[in-house]
Amino acid sequence: MRLPSNPQRCLWLDPFRPLGTAEQAQLAAAGLNARVVSTLDELQDQLPQADGLVLRLAGNVDLLAEVQALMTSMAHPVPVICRVERRALEIAVAAMQQGACHVLDLDEWSLPQWQNALAMTTTQGTRPQAQLAAAPAPRASASRSVVYVDPASRNLLALAQRVAQADVAVLLEGPTGSGKEVLARVLHESSPAAHGPFVGLNCAAMPELMIEDMLFGHEKGAFTGALKEHKGLFEQAQGGTLFLDEITEMPVHLQAKLLRVLQERTLVRLGGERLITLNVRVVAATNKNLMEAIAQREFREDLYFRLSTFKLRVPALAKRPGDILPLVARMLARQGTQEQVYRVSAEAQAQLLSYPWPGNVRELENVVTRAMVLCTDHLITPEHLMFDAVESLPAEALPVLAQAAPSEAGAAYHSIAARLASAELVETDLSSLAPNIAPRADFSLEAGLQANVKNNEQRLIQAALETTESRNDAAKMLGISPRTLRYKMAKFRSYSQGLATST
Repeated sequence: MRLPSNPQRCLWLDPFRPLGTAEQAQLAAAGLNARVVSTLDELQDQLPQADGLVLRLAGNVDLLAEVQALMTSMAHPVPVICRVERRALEIAVAAMQQGACHVLDLDEWSLPQWQNALAMTTTQGTRPQAQLAAAPAPRASASRSVVYVDPASRNLLALAQRVAQADVAVLLEGPTGSGKEVLARVLHESSPAAHGPFVGLNCAAMPELMIEDMLFGHEKGAFTGALKEHKGLFEQAQGGTLFLDEITEMPVHLQAKLLRVLQERTLVRLGGERLITLNVRVVAATNKNLMEAIAQREFREDLYFRLSTFKLRVPALAKRPGDILPLVARMLARQGTQEQVYRVSAEAQAQLLSYPWPGNVRELENVVTRAMVLCTDHLITPEHLMFDAVESLPAEALPVLAQAAPSEAGAAYHSIAARLASAELVETDLSSLAPNIAPRADFSLEAGLQANVKNNEQRLIQAALETTESRNDAAKMLGISPRTLRYKMAKFRSYSQGLATST
């Protein structure tokens, strides 16, 4: 393996474990020339000659705060990479909030991970954090706003950064909510045109009659109401990147005009005659199969080949599980403060990793937001996780969720949330949840009208659930809405628990 020609000189501070020779060689292969220091005094002596610092944290971020204070007093800030234990999610979040440019697992020694970390230190540079936040540096903001930890994501990131260097059109494919726009921004901010604007258009969100004007602009007087000239998105993106999301939703008659603009790299505004030369990189995205759209004559084949000079596919979140907890950490870091750091229990982490995430990153953000609303002590536990498709959870995860009891703090509010969650978590076999009131096929006059009606209704619901594939199908068979079915199932559960308590 060829060693990097200009390795970064980083100080290595780990109060608990010395850096071995083999580990030092591995770091050198990744491009890091590590010099070990043992105390803050040694760090102060060596800091002026260093390009960065690798720091181990244990228990809290106090050492990071001390190091940053030292760098501030010396007027020599350098990027800091923090190493934490794998399950210390709250420390990783706190370190990012404190200003660390990257956080790595304590036992991480792979070349791609360290190369990615070093790339972030190079991107951030040696400016103080306050200047970095205020300066208009797109590359710096990109490196701190994306999460690519899973091996599949790291490979995709490396390929995207390489493609970004070439002036070619890129087509992004992937399911809804998987992060195609995030990757589009990576392409822009890793390209030579990173200093230019990034302009986006969701083709499905604009009325058909407005898309042409939005893209190509118009001259004054081009149509009724055109009181002044308007620069379209192509012109607004001059020197930068134009991102066309949901490209398959573009009307067919506009696809021909878009194709010509891409081929000629010129356009004429609506109502105009002057040719406008373009210097714009186009990145398109879709969640559909474009070959099927072409076969159904919904998308032009020639436009497809013009847009797909290079194709990148963003995998679903379930296929890159290594990104889940880092994404959660990033979402929590945006909402927490140095005084109030959100934490995630080990049980909650396990459920986040076991859930299939049909809604991808957007659904993950919804679940995390709900959990932050429900928890009152900044500790997210299984009882705070309200999934959109609980029936998709593995069977072994359901009992843990169903048995989760609300915390004492905010008991009234949590009891409502728990009841709502239980309505989603009722198992198909109602008799297992309510053995004391198992459905009966006969009636008893002694039981009274209400009890007979309740038992018969429960029997019908159980029969519908057992003979259909989903609760939605069962509700349709019963002639009620899925929401009403969930309410009745939750009511039966509450009734059975009341009987069990009374006996």
